Amino acid sequence: MPEEKILLFCSDLDGTLLGNPEATRRFKDTWEALPKKQRPLLCYNSGRLVQDIIDLLATKTLPWPDYIIGGVGTQVYDGRQKRSFKDYNKVFGADWDLKKIEVILSNFPGVNRQPPQFLHPYKSSWYLQHATAETLEQIKNLLAQAGLSVSIVYSSLRDLDVLPAKTNKGFALQWLCEKISVPVASVLVAGDTGNDSSLFLLPAVRGIVVENAQPELFEAVVHLPTFSADQIMADGVIEGLKHFGVVPHGPSLASSALSGEAMNPTMRMLFSEASLGTLTSEERQLIYTGYEQALIALRKNITPLGFSACSLEDNEVTGTDVNYRSVWARDGAITIISTIELDDPQIRAAQKQTLRTLLDHMSPNGLIPANVRIDSGTPDYSGVGGICSIDSGLLLIIAFYHYVNKLQDFELLAEYADRLQHTMNWLSALDSNNDGLLEIPEAGDWTDLFGRSYHVLYDEILWYRANVCFGRLLEFQKKFDKAADYLRWSQFIRGKILTSFWPSTKTREAPVQVTFADRQFSLGDSSYLLAEITPFSFNWRCDVFGNILAFLNNVLDADHARVAFKFMWGVGVNDPWPVANLYPPVQAGDPDWRAYYTVNLLNLPAHYHNGGIWPFIGGMWVRFIHRLGLYEVACRELLKLAQLNRLGKNQEWEFNEWMHGRTGKPMGKCYQAWSAASYIQACLELQISSESLPKD
Repeated sequence: MPEEKILLFCSDLDGTLLGNPEATRRFKDTWEALPKKQRPLLCYNSGRLVQDIIDLLATKTLPWPDYIIGGVGTQVYDGRQKRSFKDYNKVFGADWDLKKIEVILSNFPGVNRQPPQFLHPYKSSWYLQHATAETLEQIKNLLAQAGLSVSIVYSSLRDLDVLPAKTNKGFALQWLCEKISVPVASVLVAGDTGNDSSLFLLPAVRGIVVENAQPELFEAVVHLPTFSADQIMADGVIEGLKHFGVVPHGPSLASSALSGEAMNPTMRMLFSEASLGTLTSEERQLIYTGYEQALIALRKNITPLGFSACSLEDNEVTGTDVNYRSVWARDGAITIISTIELDDPQIRAAQKQTLRTLLDHMSPNGLIPANVRIDSGTPDYSGVGGICSIDSGLLLIIAFYHYVNKLQDFELLAEYADRLQHTMNWLSALDSNNDGLLEIPEAGDWTDLFGRSYHVLYDEILWYRANVCFGRLLEFQKKFDKAADYLRWSQFIRGKILTSFWPSTKTREAPVQVTFADRQFSLGDSSYLLAEITPFSFNWRCDVFGNILAFLNNVLDADHARVAFKFMWGVGVNDPWPVANLYPPVQAGDPDWRAYYTVNLLNLPAHYHNGGIWPFIGGMWVRFIHRLGLYEVACRELLKLAQLNRLGKNQEWEFNEWMHGRTGKPMGKCYQAWSAASYIQACLELQISSESLPKD
């Protein structure tokens, strides 16, 4: 039976249509390009009040809608008649007692009133950081005991809205549909947080969950056949609109790029003209050439066991370098994730074989090997010095999800489901105090000669993402209750990361016991997520890689990511090339210095993990910038990355492992798989690859 034609499209704003200004422009252009007679009705459904939305629309950032639902479903506005539906509030107004609600909540520990622009007579809105289910239940009971019949909506681990009973975004949309005689089965919705879940739960409605959605929304719709976009914010909305046949295609990235003049002034001041100029044909050709060379470099790493870390034919192997003749879990997983959009039979086969090799050599207790030797098939479960490799399992789970999600290979998922669960159990055991974060041994991840331990930003970001991905894999297996448990836990992990790793001197609810970390928070405000936290110390260095991963994996929202970007750009982490993994490097004599940093002279300042330049991180840096809505800046950084990968120690286009953080000279092995793969992914995401060239 064919689905009903979409007659009304109803979308959330912040984090869905808003967040990336260039993507918002693409949505506006795409929507307005539809012939009016074919265009569905458009409705914005937001936690913002209607007047705030109208003020936003005056800037012409978005198309003018047919209807507006504001205040988390407490206001309904007719955009065509430019007036509110006054009869809407009569539905719930009789049993509403705002004064009594506010007396109760103003006396509840940790609750702070939201600013006046978020308040109106039928919406009591508060901030409550990282509330537990027990806390929310306590609030519900207090209100019920006072004889109040209300609806509580909690989202983003912060926003607490108390509304009239049964009122929410979905209730208001259903009321509107009845008012204008549009069947709910003809409605398409889009959102990104828990307060959007009531939209998706309407019977027969169709839905778009954007890629940057918080786990609370995935949890709420885990049993529903929603469309999960691969792209974020408004680009994900456009992707969903194409999936449901509402729009034929979206505009190109280049056509919707913001000029310097159109940028936020504080952001515009960061960039020189050289950082913003449109690429010349010669510069684009260099990027195209780099793309073709990256494919050559990548194919050099295809072996019978999967992707090698670097080309076996082009690197001299001596002593401990035998490690490079291996399929590495972290290198292989990042290579899979970065090449998942390539529809190439050889690369597809290598992706699958890499996953099989690693999972087939899992230890009895669930540990994914650090690597498997290509010559002998022998697994190695430890890194340098016999230290375990925590991120092997984390990245394996993430890569497996990307592969199954892209290929819909549910047979592979069924084959390895038990092993994947075993790996998640092993990883969960590393949360030794059940606080949501993993306790990492020193040098126990990709920085295997670098002294970070306990709560390490990089690993916690991957732990969050692994829980989201594993929850989605359980969803694919129709294990909905178990999937919801992992998604709920991932939301908790995200809150823990943001609370712990982004210090602020703003007033916070006093903890039951004042910890060392709480005292450290009072020392200053951070502009990024800190690199490491232990019970005894703080590491205030900026883990550039960790902060990039935090935004790409939806831990940081766009606003915090912009703050982090301004800091990283301002201190020059991309100078001379994109991008140094750490700022500032650790110097001899620093409390963070370790004597073993001189082993093979690898971790001297501006070397290797101590502020070295890594091309695979550079590709992610380009994507980080593009996600912020800075297309031309991202293109310029991609050009620099192409120039970097072209350098080579012996010949051009070696895609070396790393470069010296101060001189920019190529170091490490050549034809590194993840260096080539990350460059390919950046090219594809920016639509600047040889595959995007017009075909004869």
